[in-house]
Amino acid sequence: MFHLQNVQYKTILSLDDINIAANRVTSIVGQSGAGKSTFLKLLNRMIEPDQGEIWMKDKPLSKIDPVNLRRRVVMLGQEPVIFDGDLRENINIGRHFSEKETLPDEKLQRLLRIVHLHKNLDDDPMQFSGGEKQRVAIGRILSMEADVYLLDEPTSALDEETELDVLRSFIHEMKEQNKTVVMVTHSVEAAKEVSDHIITLSRMGESK
Repeated sequence: MFHLQNVQYKTILSLDDINIAANRVTSIVGQSGAGKSTFLKLLNRMIEPDQGEIWMKDKPLSKIDPVNLRRRVVMLGQEPVIFDGDLRENINIGRHFSEKETLPDEKLQRLLRIVHLHKNLDDDPMQFSGGEKQRVAIGRILSMEADVYLLDEPTSALDEETELDVLRSFIHEMKEQNKTVVMVTHSVEAAKEVSDHIITLSRMGESK
């Protein structure tokens, strides 16, 4: 899916040669400051490398329109974004960005089950806990039906048991749909359980 060759970004990342397989789950782990979030941002052109080339399915990423790319390669940041409106609207806004029709309630309810969020669609997510807001955000990107999902500490506000439950359920759905997932996580144990491949970044941004 992705091939990074001699990629450098400031003094944060220095990557010789990395391949990320399609239809697989790749986790990025490493100490704080190792460039894990930067790695993800390079994959959907939120930032551009200072040196080197990134390829997606044998096409230079730099040749792909950024807006179209971000509809195919969606990213969930560390802090969940909650919009005005009820839970139904907060999930369906992902469909709007992807230029897809809004989902009916039964499909939205299915997304809530996947992320283990036991709420009503009429509820106000602004009143949810941090962990519940993270699950709203995961449900939103699921609704976008993208090719690639970039997740930056998507479950950091959850307790360990709930985190694993949500990740297992999410990854099961991704594998059923043959999607590609690249996930930054603070939990090496979670990475070992749900990943097909793990990339470890050092403090100097070098991969192992």
